[in-house]
Amino acid sequence: MTEETKNATHFGEDVFGDEAIRTYLSKETAKTLQATIREGKPLDPSIAGEVAHGIRHWAMDRGATHYTHWFLPMTGSTAEKHDSFLELKDGEPIMLFSGKNLIVGEPDASSFPSGGIRSTFEARGYTAWDPTSPAFIKRHSNGATLCIPTAFCAYTGESLDKKTPLLRSMQALDKSLKRLMKLFGRDEAHTACTLGAEQEYFLIDKDYWKKRPDLVLTGRTLFGAPSAKGQQLEDHYFGAIPDRILSFMNDVERELWKLGIPAKTRHNEVAPAQFELAPQFEELNLASDHNMLVMDALRSVADRHGLKCLLHEKPYAGVNGSGKHNNWSVAYGGKNLLDPGTNPDENAVFLTMLCAVIEAVDKHADLLRASVASAGNDHRLGANEAPPAVISIYVGDQLADVLERLESGGAHSRASVKPMKIGVDTLPVIPKDATDRNRTSPFAFTGNKFEFRAPGSTVCCSGPMTVLNTIVAEAVDRIADELEAANVAGKAKPGEHTAAFHNALQKILQASLKAHKRVIFNGNGYEAEWPEEAAKRGLPNAPDTPSALAALTKKENTALFAKYGVMTARELKSRHEIFLEEYAKKVRIEGTCARDIASEMVFPAVKTEYLETAEAFAKAEKVGVSSGTSALRENLVELGAGLDALRIGIQEIEQALEGTDMTLILSAMQSLRTTVDTLEKRVSNARWPLPKYRDMLFLY
Repeated sequence: MTEETKNATHFGEDVFGDEAIRTYLSKETAKTLQATIREGKPLDPSIAGEVAHGIRHWAMDRGATHYTHWFLPMTGSTAEKHDSFLELKDGEPIMLFSGKNLIVGEPDASSFPSGGIRSTFEARGYTAWDPTSPAFIKRHSNGATLCIPTAFCAYTGESLDKKTPLLRSMQALDKSLKRLMKLFGRDEAHTACTLGAEQEYFLIDKDYWKKRPDLVLTGRTLFGAPSAKGQQLEDHYFGAIPDRILSFMNDVERELWKLGIPAKTRHNEVAPAQFELAPQFEELNLASDHNMLVMDALRSVADRHGLKCLLHEKPYAGVNGSGKHNNWSVAYGGKNLLDPGTNPDENAVFLTMLCAVIEAVDKHADLLRASVASAGNDHRLGANEAPPAVISIYVGDQLADVLERLESGGAHSRASVKPMKIGVDTLPVIPKDATDRNRTSPFAFTGNKFEFRAPGSTVCCSGPMTVLNTIVAEAVDRIADELEAANVAGKAKPGEHTAAFHNALQKILQASLKAHKRVIFNGNGYEAEWPEEAAKRGLPNAPDTPSALAALTKKENTALFAKYGVMTARELKSRHEIFLEEYAKKVRIEGTCARDIASEMVFPAVKTEYLETAEAFAKAEKVGVSSGTSALRENLVELGAGLDALRIGIQEIEQALEGTDMTLILSAMQSLRTTVDTLEKRVSNARWPLPKYRDMLFLY
């Protein structure tokens, strides 16, 4: 058996999926559980006991001794509390796992961020089983643990996690699409949002990582002069993968495949030591959970290979940052609604969905920007092939022409632009790759999906996708409102709509395009003129996290999330407080770390270099040697000036850290970095206390 065949055989072996369900559950229970998983039907509580019994046997057959409710708290990472299957009955040890153990857990909620929802002394929180994301085995060096994906909420029922709002937003979009599709004559069906999350990351040799307190404590280098060679030759992108890295990637894929995660693509990214892993598309909730496991696997496998995986959005200055491109689409009854069809009716649905997304993004660009706001992403957005902070949509030339034709109706100015009549004309044949890849666009249509490129590499996909689902649901409902008001839908089957229906739909979409086409931008988002043009169009531009997060406090946005049952006013307010506090803490940690490195590592090294140079200069003058003394004097002056600047920079950071203004801390950090990076070129390589960019970026 080949290695490839072995890997295929092992795919999903650590997941309680279809095969395990059929093997460990009765036929009726298996059928009921699969209906919940595949069709989103409510879970039947009566099967919980049998399911728990089956999962325990399956897990123990695979070496598990403990179980945990695995959830996504507002920390942005995952959480788990392990409990043993072992219990005592009449003094005898037995292995038990009840239906209650499966469905509900009670972890301590007091130490997780709550944004005011919970007080410190109010410790109780609950985890609730999410059967749409299958249980899995998490292996470690000394055993294995059964992990049960769950939602996490407070004693009051309010969400304390990132999964619950996502599930609610999926329900909201499903409800809105059922309403719209009924107007198109479609039978009621299941809505499936899908996601493919492209994960970028850096690798560094673990020995170098240990010598960089900034990487250990903050995830990014706070100091570092540019390497003579970086990414300017563009020779790393899609290059041959070095053996050491390929070995790491193979182990990552083996681990992911066992977890049923369809890791598909791997390649070198643009920056040296930067790489990407991309999976096949999966349903949104599962894809979000799987991406959290991808990040976990990247970190743990890297550690076993003597490497460290850096998932920070900008670990190195002057080279590409790392993003997480969220490729989103939505299907209804198995048909991708963002895929141009082969007949007028399918094209009418496609154009309706396209216009709904354009309207949603334009109307709520501030919320999309807030969903990707973080201290790390502030350093990435708008630099080195990351999209700018201004949210716009790229549709490509062919679709732009189609939309122009749709909007123009009968009154078009250019003879070459033929009006499009919904329900009569069909779209031109649009292959999936008809649009070019605009790497400067934060939100791009790429054939049959939208690629949201603004999320940073550490973000949990649930946040941005919760926003996207909700705002699209609102736009779909608005279009449905107008169609219902026009009273033209009737009971027509697909393809049998009246001219009145098509005319009403055309007018609705034309009005939507005229109101929201400003968000469409097919140009270069890096051009200096674009922010000015965006401002003229009235597009928001939030350059940093605090200004971006302000969107979560707007009354209209609070009302939107409350209307669709995605988040209450308290839940949304809590997110604003949590994310703002997290931002401030991270900036303060970085400022403190920069101060400590500068004072405890850099200053002593520069001082020693200064004293050694002064001693050499004094000896040369003492013996009357003139050659070289001018160079020594100049170097001595530069080192002395650097020491003075270093001390001033340290004092400025200390003063900034005493206050609460994060902009002052960031400004002081940047000033200190300029000084330190200049001194890096003045101090001998053997004496410089930090591994340099030229060492860390070229680890092969």
